[in-house]
Amino acid sequence: MKRAIAALAAIALCAVCSVYADYSVWDTGTWPESWPKELEPLRKQSRTFGGPKPPEMLHYAIAFTKRDEFESAWPHLLRIKSKGAPIVLRRGPSFWLGDKVTAGVCVHTPPAGEAPIADGKDAKRNWERTIYIELIVDGEIVDLNHILLPPDTPIIDERFKEGINPVAGTVARPGPDTT
Repeated sequence: MKRAIAALAAIALCAVCSVYADYSVWDTGTWPESWPKELEPLRKQSRTFGGPKPPEMLHYAIAFTKRDEFESAWPHLLRIKSKGAPIVLRRGPSFWLGDKVTAGVCVHTPPAGEAPIADGKDAKRNWERTIYIELIVDGEIVDLNHILLPPDTPIIDERFKEGINPVAGTVARPGPDTT
């Protein structure tokens, strides 16, 4: 009986760990040197994810704890986004930023070595082939009332969706009833 319980516990642990094993993780921003130099100071507070499966897409998660720091980085983050690629709005916590961080950005890029599609219109909604931005909005540090969203950019608002987030693998909380 004890062996069966131990075996079941080991299987459950392996199943949980396999979710994170799909990604390679670096505790620093490893983005290209070609990105704006104004983003350099943010490397230390960033994480890089490669995955979930080959060819590995790269995801650069930048946590923010101060509104002015985020707002000064925002125009430079927009410079790296593919024209016509979306900005996805989500609420924290986020898989990319960790359970305790409620505000930040995740820049999603194509697999390493693959050039992004220059114009999102050519991607035909296959955003993984562009550089697009996911904003983790908390209303204080990342506050949509304090930043400009570029024109001609699709805004995908998933802050109030309920259920499983297929990209981040987290459960979204229901938003307020606006009906």
